Amino acid sequence: MGPGVWFRRRTRVPSTVVVVVLSIATFASAASAQAAVSPGNPVTTDRWDPSAGEAGSGIPALPVVYPSAPGGRTLTTSAALPIRFSDLKASDGWAKEGIRFVAATNDWMRDFAANADGTYPFRPHAIETRKYLARSVVRAFAPDEAPDPSIVFPDLDASSALYRYAAVAVRHGWIARKPDGSFAPDDPVTMIMLHRALVLALGLQPAAVALNHLHTRSGTTFRLPAGFGTTLLGMRLDLRYNAPTGSEAMDVGPRDLMPRTQVAYSLWRATTQPSWSVDDLLTQYANVELPNLGPRRLRIVQWGVRYVGYPYVWGGEWGLSSPEPAALGGQPRSGFDCSGFAWWLLRADDSSSWKVAPPRPYTGWSLPQRTSGDMAAMRYSLDSSSTPGGVTIMWVGDGWYRQHFTFGREILPTP
Repeated sequence: MGPGVWFRRRTRVPSTVVVVVLSIATFASAASAQAAVSPGNPVTTDRWDPSAGEAGSGIPALPVVYPSAPGGRTLTTSAALPIRFSDLKASDGWAKEGIRFVAATNDWMRDFAANADGTYPFRPHAIETRKYLARSVVRAFAPDEAPDPSIVFPDLDASSALYRYAAVAVRHGWIARKPDGSFAPDDPVTMIMLHRALVLALGLQPAAVALNHLHTRSGTTFRLPAGFGTTLLGMRLDLRYNAPTGSEAMDVGPRDLMPRTQVAYSLWRATTQPSWSVDDLLTQYANVELPNLGPRRLRIVQWGVRYVGYPYVWGGEWGLSSPEPAALGGQPRSGFDCSGFAWWLLRADDSSSWKVAPPRPYTGWSLPQRTSGDMAAMRYSLDSSSTPGGVTIMWVGDGWYRQHFTFGREILPTP
């Protein structure tokens, strides 16, 4: 950014590198830190990469560590012969390692009977249902737990083979009943539901509760989307596959329906987390609190939190469910990169320009003058990073962010 007060959103040209230092999208805290869209048509990639995505801001992705499950259980194959799947193609390569882990090495997602030739169907592109999600999560995290007989469902009899999994999942809060008390076993699973089940199964409920009560130091609260805390924590755990540049149409957002490939990938990530990751997140969000904010900044934060869980898209700058106009870039689905999300946040408070129907012209906007003391101590940042693969409220109180962003910038007025 130059010395003036104008900033122009960069075009989507891969050879252009833009670094944006935007303090208005980064939250400060005066208190000392204490130790808590409709799915698009699938676009495939032939090479699997557990940390796929563009190199952007953020700490390195969490390493994949296996084969131990939560509680120290050793994950071993339940089949005497190697399990082979009949319907996985090269285009499913990004998910194959996870599928093998959750449906071959373990039987958690081995949901369908074997074919006559001994192979198994996985149905990778089928939308996952609540009954199979319940079974896979209970098999992974509570395989020996008996159901509470007092838990009953009007649409799932206790004699059903699926009842135990539904009852255990509901008892722990991993999957919620419907308002009428039913389980709705055949209803589809969204990313919100998937992250909730896995995040709570990992023991992160205290952090999720704290995030669901996001507030400023003076007690001002925000209207948060459904599943806010668990969706955010699922992003921090890298549960969502971050599609590489050129394949963003296969990315998923919070309300998208989950294909079984994505469920397998998420379950694999959840059960192979490093031993320290859960404790780190519990510490980082235990006392999450934003500083006192003025009316304009409150509006910007309120606008921004609704996009938590949206995917990281290189050059992404669009958050509406309707397609982005071709004149603005025409990205395949909603999502943001770091500077694109900063642009989107500030434009939310740029009153008159939003009234212009797209494609609307854009010539930059004026940033108000900053004053010393605006940033006292960095702890949280509302941003979109390639590290968690999208929009989160990232902890920046220590570690990589603290080491690399220990300075402030003051925006000076144009002479």
